[in-house]
Amino acid sequence: MDTQTNIKDNLPHYGHESFRDALTTVDDSGKRIWVFARKFKGKWFNRRKWVGYILLLFLVSAPFIHMNGHQMLQFDFVHRKFVLFGSVFWPADFYLFVIAVIAFIIAIFLFTSILGRLWCGWACPQTIFMELIFRRIEYLIEGDASAQRRLDKMEWNNEKVRKRGFKYLAFFVVSFLISNLFLAYIVGSHELFGIATESPSKHIGGLSSIFIFSGIFFFVYTYMREQICTIVCPYGRLQSVLIDSKTLIVGYDYKRGEPRGKWARKRDESHGDCVDCDQCVDVCPTGIDIRNGLQMECIHCTACIDACNSVMSKIGKEPDLIGYKSLDGIETGEKFRLNTRRKLYIALISVLLTILIILIINRSDVQADILRTPGMDFDMKSKDTIQNLYNVKLLNKTFKNMAIELRLENTPGHITTIGGKEINAPGEDYGEGIISVEIPKNGLQKADNPILIGVYSNGKQLQTVKTTFMAPEK
Repeated sequence: MDTQTNIKDNLPHYGHESFRDALTTVDDSGKRIWVFARKFKGKWFNRRKWVGYILLLFLVSAPFIHMNGHQMLQFDFVHRKFVLFGSVFWPADFYLFVIAVIAFIIAIFLFTSILGRLWCGWACPQTIFMELIFRRIEYLIEGDASAQRRLDKMEWNNEKVRKRGFKYLAFFVVSFLISNLFLAYIVGSHELFGIATESPSKHIGGLSSIFIFSGIFFFVYTYMREQICTIVCPYGRLQSVLIDSKTLIVGYDYKRGEPRGKWARKRDESHGDCVDCDQCVDVCPTGIDIRNGLQMECIHCTACIDACNSVMSKIGKEPDLIGYKSLDGIETGEKFRLNTRRKLYIALISVLLTILIILIINRSDVQADILRTPGMDFDMKSKDTIQNLYNVKLLNKTFKNMAIELRLENTPGHITTIGGKEINAPGEDYGEGIISVEIPKNGLQKADNPILIGVYSNGKQLQTVKTTFMAPEK
């Protein structure tokens, strides 16, 4: 950590583009400039705070809410099972995942083209954890930005050891809880409870995962912090191609604010409304000066809006010198409207979501694969009947056990199970068996005949499978 350089020492005045040549959190020698963001309050922070608390509540509670007797959300990568709102999805449903991902990517394009990096400042877990949990703990233990700077420059004494040690302990405890929370989404809340209450020797793998992820979260929120948003996350770089002059961003009205000058009772009327107080810089969690214009590091957290509005209120000026504005809106006063590109995004998303909903509604509860037994040819069961053997593999996508019945749909004949046992498909599992299909010879037209086999459970048709029935050449 470099304690000798201040963020504001690296910020140019409005109109210069040199700020785009380097990160504001790195000095000329390449050393890290630590961001000490000042505590702030205001209407935008209150709105963002409540959005964040609602999202946190959902994130914390979702693994422990059950639907249809099962966890509401679970992403079991080990067993390739994904539960979404009480419905289980398997690799056989991968086509649904592809459509959903495409729709999500287009939604990101649309969302960003309209509202910039609003996701980053309002809904991203990294920002919510950092701003609503870890930074609040930091304020509580070390004080506001000025107190944190003093502590940082202080020699290691009892006060610094006590405060830093207590903060790092609190950070690790929260990181440990977050790690457990995310593990609950993967292994399930019941399995997590077992890991927490049973002997550690029974869950070496699970405990190791928890401590590894706890260490990662601790490192991210103790050291990396805003560097995740400015260096690691690719979304900030995507915005340069997704945002245009009509996008609503957190922007500074330079036409109203420039030329800036310090506030005085007999202030030169040639100056703009900006009093160059640097409050917008002091509260910025990524250390930028929003007055320099649109920047990759800006996460649209609105801290600068609240800080600037507070100053404007004190000096009797109109609010929203910094606010949600488009570049065209600042330059010409033009109001936001949907253009052709955004309308195309909306149309594509609507089509994809319609297709996805239809496919989910019509998704079969059972995925059946019926293939001719390898190495087996047809068999003349009698002079008038031909037999083929098939391997049957069933994936039950539901949570309940199913007794499966197979029927020929378009051809006279019958199906019997080898071994005389019914084929069962256990809930959330695979079932398999071997069947014999017998068809009268006079019902076959050629050597390879397409047939349809219906998959039924309790008299309800679940799926129809097309396969081939072999017969002698005619």
